[in-house]
Amino acid sequence: MSAYVIGEVEITDPQSYQEYAKRVPETVARHGGRYLVRGGAVETREGDWSPKRVVVLEFPSMDQARKWYDSPDYGPVLAIRLKAAKSNVIFVEGVS
Repeated sequence: MSAYVIGEVEITDPQSYQEYAKRVPETVARHGGRYLVRGGAVETREGDWSPKRVVVLEFPSMDQARKWYDSPDYGPVLAIRLKAAKSNVIFVEGVS
């Protein structure tokens, strides 16, 4: 069953975040993931959620998503994002 990594990102250091954005796609692909959303326009229709940037990744399974996030190749890249942005990230199982 597919799984999704959904991130809400507020970039605080654009220069460092550029480095993250350049390096992260290779780690996602290496673990079988792909981008569905990567910072496109956001339009709030209900509620008061106004994210600055939204990212949605799709993985073949929740296990693959976890393996990517916890992998040694993503770790150093993640460290860049943690310094360059404020983020909320969730993992969600898809439907079968």
